Amino acid sequence: MSRKRRTWALLHLGVNEATGEILSAVVSSNVKRDDQVFGQLLEVVESEIAQVSGDGAYDKRKCYSEASDRGAKPTIAPRKNAVIWHHGNCKSPPHARDENLRVGRKKWKRESGYHRRSVSQTTMFRLKVIFGGKLRRRKFDNQAVELFIQCAILNRMIQDCKPESSRGDKVAESYI
Repeated sequence: MSRKRRTWALLHLGVNEATGEILSAVVSSNVKRDDQVFGQLLEVVESEIAQVSGDGAYDKRKCYSEASDRGAKPTIAPRKNAVIWHHGNCKSPPHARDENLRVGRKKWKRESGYHRRSVSQTTMFRLKVIFGGKLRRRKFDNQAVELFIQCAILNRMIQDCKPESSRGDKVAESYI
């Protein structure tokens, strides 16, 4: 009896940091790496992108150039085993990533606003908690549709249910 290997459907999200809305979503199989779908995430976004944040999986020259081509500041964490791409004796100007490595990982994260990336992690957490983290469909195309529908529902929930607040608002008294 031959058993089929289990494959995973991976959901890659592009999230607006200010609103928490999902701007782009790409579903891929576990064969594709994160950096291979990075360009697809950026293509879908029609509005201007100020900053793109990602973890070490996106630490590739291709991802830096695709973000820069869109006019976005790439805030991508160098991998733990990262080495400098261009040393001082190169004719080309130093890459921004190299400067990040020279500054130090901890200081770079603080100065660049890298920790704002957690908004996308929170969005993924909300998606899994609300919809259960498991897919109900068996075929990959149907799983992709299921995930896109979940993203649309989550966006609608954010638009309709997110409270609007500002500094200085007084808390209204409530009586039971």
